Amino acid sequence: MTTRAGFVALIGEPNAGKSTLTNHMVGAKVSIVTHKVQTTRARIRGVAIEDESQIVFVDTPGLFQPKRRLDRAMVAAAWGGASDADVIVLLVEAHRGLTRGVQAIIDRLKDRGGNAPVALAINKIDRVKSEVLLELTQKLNAAFDFEKTFLISAEKGHGCDDLKAWLAGRMPEGPWLYPEDQIADLPLRMIAAEMTREKLTLRLHQELPYQLTVETENWEERKDGSARIDQVVYVARDGHKGIVLGHKGETIKSVSRASREELEEFLGRKIHLFVTVKVRPNWLDEAERYSEMGLDIRDGS
Repeated sequence: MTTRAGFVALIGEPNAGKSTLTNHMVGAKVSIVTHKVQTTRARIRGVAIEDESQIVFVDTPGLFQPKRRLDRAMVAAAWGGASDADVIVLLVEAHRGLTRGVQAIIDRLKDRGGNAPVALAINKIDRVKSEVLLELTQKLNAAFDFEKTFLISAEKGHGCDDLKAWLAGRMPEGPWLYPEDQIADLPLRMIAAEMTREKLTLRLHQELPYQLTVETENWEERKDGSARIDQVVYVARDGHKGIVLGHKGETIKSVSRASREELEEFLGRKIHLFVTVKVRPNWLDEAERYSEMGLDIRDGS
């Protein structure tokens, strides 16, 4: 049998379901998923197998109008992921339809270089009636010449098998890029940090999650098979530190516990997780912080 391997870039507006689809295709949680927008920062690569094909899903940050340096770096990472891909899949939320943001992405796709085919995946189809779906499908295909259109629910898995099978057939012939049992090309240190950041994002109010980042400072393997993980939450202001800590440290304790439990399930072993909070007023301007997120600070200039 001929093996195939390649990259699929998932692009779309924030909260379109890219992370949920990546996790479903991989069969494990490799990308941060919350109800809040702009939670994916780096280009997360999840590795899926379909017959003789290895599909590397690049879950890119949502495409939006960037205002801050971090936003600009995230958007640059998203388009960078698309330009490197063998296939591009545009995710559009069924209930939101052809928004200005989606139209802007389509306009950019028309102007891009490269010959990678572009497929359309209309997500969250369970939220609208069939006649609305039909009209939206026609409208989107009139706006851009998509090679294939899929109607899916990434959360429930509807239509995802058809999309995965089609993508598998579009991968270039060649050897697999990763070992068969590897589900992500992110270092475990970054996956661990993303899990904690997800828990913080879910716990805290609207604005603060975008003013913080989490880094895994130390990872110590122990003789009994467990691991000690030390993480730092960087925030921009003293007031933010108090919010992250919570009353008598209750918030950070709850977040640490939830993150540790998910890490233990993910890694299949005992984890000792220690999370501290530090104030770094200028972390949004530090190249090292961007590198830890898999971003390039120069893209935000």
